[in-house]
Amino acid sequence: MRQFDRILIADWSGANMPSPARPTADAIWISVHDRHDARAHYFRTRHAAELFLKDQIAQTLGANQTALIGFDFPLGYPAGFAKALTGLDDVRGIWDYVAGAITDTERNENNRFRVANDINARFGNGPFWGRPAHLDAPHLPAKKHVDYTALPFAERRQIEKLLPSAQPVWKLYTTGSVGSQSLMGLPLIHRLAQMPQVSVWPFDPPTTAIVLAEVYPSILAQAVSAAGDAIKDRAQVLLLAKALYGLSRDHFNLLLNPNAQVKEEGWILGATYGPLLASHL
Repeated sequence: MRQFDRILIADWSGANMPSPARPTADAIWISVHDRHDARAHYFRTRHAAELFLKDQIAQTLGANQTALIGFDFPLGYPAGFAKALTGLDDVRGIWDYVAGAITDTERNENNRFRVANDINARFGNGPFWGRPAHLDAPHLPAKKHVDYTALPFAERRQIEKLLPSAQPVWKLYTTGSVGSQSLMGLPLIHRLAQMPQVSVWPFDPPTTAIVLAEVYPSILAQAVSAAGDAIKDRAQVLLLAKALYGLSRDHFNLLLNPNAQVKEEGWILGATYGPLLASHL
């Protein structure tokens, strides 16, 4: 039975500038839940959040403990994209490509739309879409004008077909978009995955001290709404961490055994266990 001493949930951001000094929504929030405490931390930049996560990993390993770190953005893309982009059927090829292409300063200035534009140029039609109207990116449409039947991969991953409310990975801009968070988060996953005792589920067996995974806080939408927190993101990370921590003491192995077909695309931890997660709040 797999148990974790700490559960961390990270609500990421693709912002192009530091978030306000005063804690706000649509920024980076990271919750930490263990047997002593449950707290949500606010970060104005991805740089500061990454330093915090690396420190949490070091503390966990130093105490000879275990931790699950959940990220609210896709860790993979629809089957076929990895090979089309890198020549390899391996999600790590995508992480490596994105980590090498993305620039991200300590003030959140980044080139995510340019990277998406350059990838689209290789395929002629998509797959990415969504950008500010004024941006000069000839291969990146501002709205969804992509024929996915003409591409060697689908619009949605298996998990996004199972959870239609989850946005497709290609949408980069406006309400509900998760593509920018993924482009800005995968370089972090690439770096963390190279650290000792760190694995990334479901691509690796979850047997290391530190396990990274994709999560979807909206699974607990009802509980988040009932919490009445003025900052929804804060409530989401706190509640999901609490639920996963409680479940880690019970039958957590249910969540860690997905269908083998997800090894290329990834999967959302607990995607089909919403009621079970809610019962551990």
